[in-house]
Amino acid sequence: MAEPPARLPVIDITAVVTVTDDGGSSGRLRRELDALPPGDIRNCMVALSEDEALLSKLFQYRFEAGRGLKGHSFGNLFLTALTDLTGDFAKAISISSEILASRGRIYPSTAAKVTLEALLEDGTTVAGETKISRSKVPIKDVKLKPSKVKPIKETLDAIEEADLICLGPGSLFTSVIPNLLVEGVAAAIKRSAARKAYFVNLMWQPGETIDFKASDHVAAIHRLAATQLVDTVVLNTRPITGSRRRRYAAQRVYPVQNDYPKLAELGLRVVGRNLLSRGETIRHAPDATAGVAVELAQESRASRLGGRSSLMALGSFSLAH
Repeated sequence: MAEPPARLPVIDITAVVTVTDDGGSSGRLRRELDALPPGDIRNCMVALSEDEALLSKLFQYRFEAGRGLKGHSFGNLFLTALTDLTGDFAKAISISSEILASRGRIYPSTAAKVTLEALLEDGTTVAGETKISRSKVPIKDVKLKPSKVKPIKETLDAIEEADLICLGPGSLFTSVIPNLLVEGVAAAIKRSAARKAYFVNLMWQPGETIDFKASDHVAAIHRLAATQLVDTVVLNTRPITGSRRRRYAAQRVYPVQNDYPKLAELGLRVVGRNLLSRGETIRHAPDATAGVAVELAQESRASRLGGRSSLMALGSFSLAH
């Protein structure tokens, strides 16, 4: 009889999620109710939820009909209503996380209403996360509008307490970097004694990182955060071949190249593992990726204090799989 997979050790998880989403249900709630976009937060809560049955399905349920309801997810409406009742987006997230029995804490990077704006290589300015992701011209710069927005205290506390700060995997310019543009966040990460690891995306992302090598991702983070943050990069070392690669290549999307010499020039520690999931969609294998994160968190903790490890993630990263 095959032995069951080993469970990951107990670890404290904090996820910090951007609030710049302006597409789909979240975009409609922003425009119609002047609400903070709940979609990315909702996805994170469900990913971290220990309840994989009815409640998680309910929060992800999307209405397929109904005037005014079609396209909305129940979880987005629930979070928006709870924010209105409590008057506090972060509190609404906390209550919803308790309902879903989420493994860890989830915070928005800021409670301010912000828009993401990108300057493209051709000099064009594009406003809105959705439009930025659809752009065909390389991104030169991104910023928040308004530019001076404060983080919530819990985010800064989580940065200070973390043993490992994970950036990515996820959309570089519209998911990872916007968190670093909130005033004080990049500086707090820089001061932190935690290990700072960037989990490099597996494939180019149309509209954001076409032709990007692994080092280009890190260089963009350092340039837009205006400081060197990352000390470790986590790479997939399993070749992406066969029908999966051909299907993506038909869309002119290729695997991110692991340019080891350039990563060494940047003074980065490189951790390479087989992180490729099975199936036709090319994505990180959750268990393998989580295993690396736990290993790095424990290593960082052991070198400092010992005891229970604490992990903080910015972007799309989740250990709950």
